[in-house]
Amino acid sequence: MTTAQPTSRTKAGFTPSPTEPLAHQLLATLAQHRMASTHQLHVLLRPDRSRQSVSERLNILRGERLVDFVVLPASYRSRVWYLTLKGARLTRDWPALRGRPPYPITSATAASLKTPHTLTVLRTHLSFVTDARLRGDEHGHLDWTPEVFHNIGDGERVVADAVMYYTLVEAQQRRKLRAFVEVDRATMSSERLAAKLIEYARLWTYEPQPVGRRKQAAGPGWLRWYPVFPRVLFVLTGASRAALNNRINDLKAMVAHHPLVAQLASEVPLGAAVQEDLDEHGPAADMWIPLNGGEARPWTQL
Repeated sequence: MTTAQPTSRTKAGFTPSPTEPLAHQLLATLAQHRMASTHQLHVLLRPDRSRQSVSERLNILRGERLVDFVVLPASYRSRVWYLTLKGARLTRDWPALRGRPPYPITSATAASLKTPHTLTVLRTHLSFVTDARLRGDEHGHLDWTPEVFHNIGDGERVVADAVMYYTLVEAQQRRKLRAFVEVDRATMSSERLAAKLIEYARLWTYEPQPVGRRKQAAGPGWLRWYPVFPRVLFVLTGASRAALNNRINDLKAMVAHHPLVAQLASEVPLGAAVQEDLDEHGPAADMWIPLNGGEARPWTQL
C-alpha cells in the first residue's frame, strides 16, 4: 500500500512530539508496552534530551502512584517501570489506547516474572525505531503493539509477540508495512517455535462462520484488522550463533514440508534474523533470511 509523498523528505525521521507532555507519553508507552527500562523510555521518547529528564519525570509519576519500578538484577540498579492499578485506570480510555486491554501489573513479583521477555520484545522494537529515524521513515513508540490475539477457529487463537506498523518513505511514495513479530529467546523447543508458522497459516485461511443461514461469509477474518496480511518476522536471540542458525533452518523446513505453511509463504513474506545483528547493523541491512529460500536481504524486501 503506497500513498503520494511530498518531494521534500525529512531525514530526521519520526520522533514523539515535544508539544505533548512527557508525562502523558510515558504513561501511554507503559500502557502500550507493559513495562520498559529507563534507558528504553529515553530512546523511545526523548533521544535528543538527557536521560535525567526522563528519570525525573518518572519519579514524579511514582510519587503520584501512577507508576512503579523493579530493579534488574546484576544491572547497576537499572530500573524497569510499569503502571500501577491507578495508572492503568487513568490510561484505559485514552484514544491512542482504546481497545487495548490494560493488563495491570499488581506486584513487583509479577513485574519481575514478566521482565525478561517483555524487555526483549521492546529491544526489538527499539532496533526498528532507531533505524527508522536514521532513514527518515515513520515508526514511533505506539506503532508496536505487544501481545496481539487473533482467533483461528475451534476455540483456539494465535498470539503474536507484537504487531508492527511501519511507514517506509521512498522518493515520492509512502509505503505502509505491517508485520507480526515473534521474538524467540530460545526458551522453547525449536519444534514449538516452528509450529507458530502453522498458527499463522491457520489465521491466513480462517473464515469466521456467519451467524444465521442467510448471512454470507465475509472472507478471511484478518481482513477485519488489516488491508493485507502482515508479513511474519522471527527475531532470535539467547543462544549461540550455531543454535540460532539451526532454529532458523527448522523454520525453513516447516515452510518446505507443511502444505498450508507453504501456501502462506507463497503469498506472505516470511523472514528470520538474529537480534544481535539488528542491534549492530539495523533491521534494514541484508540480514533477514527468507523462510521460503533465497539470499539474506532487508526485511522490507522479503
